Order: sequence, then structure tokens, then C-alpha cells
Amino acid sequence: ATAGPRSFSAAEVRARCAQGACLVSCHRRLYDLSGFVRLHPGGEQLLRRRAGTDVSAALDGPPHRHSENARRWLEQYYVGEIEPGDEQVPPRAEPGPVGTRALGEAGGMYSLCGVPQVPAQKPAAAAAQLCAWYWDGLCVPQHYNHCLLPQDLVDWQKPLLWQVGYLGEKYDEWVHQPVDRPIRLFHSDFLEFLSKTAWYVVFMVWTPVVLYLSWVSYTSLAQGNTRLFSSFTTEYSIPVHKYYFPFIFLLGMILWSLLEYLIHRFVFHMKPPASNYYLITLHFLLHGQHHKSPFDSSRLVFPPVPASLVIGFFYGVLRLLLPEVLGLAVFVGGLCGYVIYDMMHYYLHYGSPKKGTYLYGLKAYHVKHHFEHQRSGFGISTRFWDYPFRTLIPEETFKKED
Repeated sequence: ATAGPRSFSAAEVRARCAQGACLVSCHRRLYDLSGFVRLHPGGEQLLRRRAGTDVSAALDGPPHRHSENARRWLEQYYVGEIEPGDEQVPPRAEPGPVGTRALGEAGGMYSLCGVPQVPAQKPAAAAAQLCAWYWDGLCVPQHYNHCLLPQDLVDWQKPLLWQVGYLGEKYDEWVHQPVDRPIRLFHSDFLEFLSKTAWYVVFMVWTPVVLYLSWVSYTSLAQGNTRLFSSFTTEYSIPVHKYYFPFIFLLGMILWSLLEYLIHRFVFHMKPPASNYYLITLHFLLHGQHHKSPFDSSRLVFPPVPASLVIGFFYGVLRLLLPEVLGLAVFVGGLCGYVIYDMMHYYLHYGSPKKGTYLYGLKAYHVKHHFEHQRSGFGISTRFWDYPFRTLIPEETFKKED
């Protein structure tokens, strides 16, 4: 028989919070967010302040209405039920955002926590019905609510890369329902090793390359032999002085920011045909696995081995389009932009920027891209290109009280 959920008294919850745990409730359901507080886009302190309280009203905002994916995400940390009579009365909910469906309307039979409302029943039956809700691919990490179900769309005990292609038309919805658990891609331990990278490896590998090529570019320009348009005309060619190097370097960084946007939008977020096994597999390898497990720390930056192939390709393109030294100077600026992008991407997932700072807003923006707006918000290191391409994530608005 299936064991029912464990019951916690209010005193036990307070005692655990006093010891440093971050337990929150949503009506009677209790969640342990201790392992998630550092990753929360609103900041660690915000969750710490809510430890031991009922967050049901806060989930609907303001200032932020949590998405359905965020509510599914919360369920991964479910640990049990508050004992009857000990649950808190949540603060009165603020008015919901424009367009938010009222609870109880058609298709809206979710509690404020985002869990399907089920009739009162025995604990075992309730647990079984709750587990059945995860048929669409939401798996629960082993260190929390262990609910790995046979009706899940993939077998998490086996490498996922060769399974996802069979999901067909279910793939797009499945891959955009994030989970908090690591992913194994390959059967081969060697390939699996190459697919994982610690954030500092990118910095250690490419920063010396940027510094060396910057020195080479500057000293080569200092020789005074580089001229623009010299392949077309000698009389009207333009000399490129060494003092131009910082501006050429900056141009390379700007070009990278545009390239970052275009690759993220049109390559990483292509929607593979449901009937094409290989394109689905390729999409999952390139970016889908990151959306499925957005906090897998070993896959937040680009591994140096495949990155070197892509970087080499763009270097070759610049060599064909520009004079050798000029192309190198643009390239090294772009390479620096890439390193900054990868470091920022990692920080947006694992850092805790101070509220009100540029990085705080960028972190919240990027998390919205993962959890709710997967077809917009493609800028990572900057939101600049989302403006002209009209893919900016809209600001949330809330109705005023009457």
C-alpha cells in the first residue's frame, strides 16, 4: 500500500526553520525549499523571510504572478502536510494580473499552489492521485518527493538523448516543463564527461587566448601595414592605426551580442518537426536539455571542445571577409564577448545579485524565459536586441483594487 504523506506540527516547522531550513506552506501542503533558496530569482533573502509562513497568496503576486511551471516546480519540494488546525490563514490575496483566470473557472481547477484540487480522500488515495498528475513528464528529484513514475515519458535511469526523439508532438511541451534534477545524455562515460563543464573552465581556457590575441592584434596594427579596402584599391584604402584597436575590439563584442541573440532564437529555439527523430535529438543536445534541467550546474556553459570548433568557424569567416589583422581584432572582441556571456549565463542561474541592480533584473528576466516565456526574451547578457526584434518579455500588470 502507498504510504500517506507525513504530518508536521506547527512547532516542528518552527523548530526546523530556526535551525536554518526554509520550510513554507501552501494551505496544508508543506515544502522544503532549503536547497532552492540560493537559486530563487527573487533572491535568497526573500525566501528566507517567508520561512515558516503560508505563501499561497504570494504565488499570485503582486509583484510577480508565478507561472504554472513555477507551481509545478514547487511540487518537487513537497515533504508532507501541516497537521489539521495548525495551518496558517494566508494573507488576503492581492488582485491578480490582467487576464488571469479565476480559480474554479473552466480549465482553472488549480489551488493557489498550482496543484489540482482533489476531493477529500484517504492519504494513500490522495498521494496516488497526486502522483498521477505527473504523467506529463514532471519527475521529482530523489532528495525530495520521490515520485518517479512508470507513466513518465522518459526513463530517467537511462541516457535521455536517444529517448527524446520518440516523444514526437509531446516533446515541445515536455522539454519546456523544467525539473530540478541532473540529466545524463550519453551511454559513454567519456562523451558524458566531454558534455559537462564547470563554469571556471571556460574562463581558464579562453581568457589567456583573449589576452594573447589582443596583444598580437595591437602589435600588428602598430606596424602600420593594415589598410581597409586595400584589396580593392590602393589609392583610396584607409589605414587602420593601433589606436583604433579598442573600438574594433568593442565592435567585435557588439557583433557577438547580436550573434548570441540570433543563435539563441533561431537555432536553440527552433521547433523541430514532431516527425523528425534526429532534429528533436539535435535540439535536445544543443539546448533542450538546458530548458528541461535549467539548474544543472555542469551544463550551463559551453564545453571547450565543441566550442573550439564553433569559434574556429567564425574566425575563418572573419578571415575571409576582413584583412587578416583587422579580422583578428574583431574576432578577439567577439571571443571576449562570448566569455562574458557564458560567465553571465552561469551567474544568472546560480548567483544572487542585489535587488535593484542590472543583474537582478536580468536574472528575473532570464528565469521568466525558462519558466513562462520560452518564445521571447532571447537576450541573455543584454536585453538590447529583444527591443528591435520585438521579442521583449512584457512587464506584468495587476488590476487595482476597487
